[in-house]
Amino acid sequence: MKIAVISSGFLPVVDGVSVAIFNRLQQLSRHGHSVLLLTPDYSALEEIYPAWESYIGLIFPGVKVVPLESSPALGLDFERDVKPKAHSTVLAELMSFEPDIIHVDEPERLSFCLLKKPGIAYARKQGIPCVGFFHTHYIDYLSDYVTWPQFLISGLAAFLKVLFAWIYNSYTATLVASPTTAQKASRMGIRNIVQDNFLGFDAASFGAAQRHPHFFEQTYDFKDIEKTVKLIFVGRLTPDKGWGFTYHAAQKLIETVNPAKISLIIVGDGPLQNSLEKDLGTLFPHVYFLGRISPQQMPAILANSDVHITTSEKETTGLTIMEASAAGIPVLAPRAGGVVDFIDEGKTGFLFHPQDHDDFVQKLSCLIEDSALRTEMGANGRAFIAQYSWENAVDRILKFWQMQIENSTLEES
Repeated sequence: MKIAVISSGFLPVVDGVSVAIFNRLQQLSRHGHSVLLLTPDYSALEEIYPAWESYIGLIFPGVKVVPLESSPALGLDFERDVKPKAHSTVLAELMSFEPDIIHVDEPERLSFCLLKKPGIAYARKQGIPCVGFFHTHYIDYLSDYVTWPQFLISGLAAFLKVLFAWIYNSYTATLVASPTTAQKASRMGIRNIVQDNFLGFDAASFGAAQRHPHFFEQTYDFKDIEKTVKLIFVGRLTPDKGWGFTYHAAQKLIETVNPAKISLIIVGDGPLQNSLEKDLGTLFPHVYFLGRISPQQMPAILANSDVHITTSEKETTGLTIMEASAAGIPVLAPRAGGVVDFIDEGKTGFLFHPQDHDDFVQKLSCLIEDSALRTEMGANGRAFIAQYSWENAVDRILKFWQMQIENSTLEES
């Protein structure tokens, strides 16, 4: 099969979309498929991502990555968006590659950048399917990045809901990985939703990850950390990830739990780092920032932590939730967004009521104080999440793509 993928982002940027695409490409290469990936050019961010060239060209057998002209995204120094003039490159690459199917990750973001719905015109002309993947519910993020009065934000949200539905309904299908997110997308007016376990985790890497005494001391030179309960947060250090709630909940947590018993390990980077270092550093004696790390480091980091926490209420899937369970540690997350579909409440972790500091503290305190419960939930998590391996996820998406190709061939004949 020849698959063209157009994406809003890729490695070296480490987020849910880029990690998902990387793992998908790896599996497609192993299956012997030919893949063309078109993604923003990150060469302008060489100071931040010195290894950016590792992710262009032929990165796996049969998998070619072509960078597209790009510009800064939303004022973030670690993100890029494709430029409108990159559309000519997209068309030229598609014409040269002659794909059997086009798959577009985050078509709404790309449509804004290219001023065209990516892949649609070429696919219609060639009579091939073009599917979109709904990764991010951007409307939920408006209040984090738009400083307008609330009534104007509500009006913008209503307009974007109609616009996004129009974009996604132009595609042969809209793929969604979470049942909860599928319901939310349907309420937006998206009518062509196909929901399945299209995302996963690297079973081989997480299966091999083991706990080692003094891992963080030996690997990262974190002193005295092994005597503490290690709470790990993974995500961008931006307002949309719930850091305001995290800080206020932490203030309540130290009223219940001795802060010296806890270490906070924070994986990620962003504009909030300095303020978080200051604010959390006043509450806990052990706070460690790992910054940006490669996906290959995550299995060992998670396996040697004790509890994975997210306070973001806007995730459509939550790959880090899957990965934490695969690494054998319990998770704590809000009862909001797609993460709820990947936690077996009370067995693999806990869900707290959104914005409820007391509920958060009560459930986290339980995990901190009860090591046997953490071990039990970690073991349950490994068993529960096994169905979501990347091998299974890519097998599902391949079957879906093949069905779309066969349907388009029948319609043409």
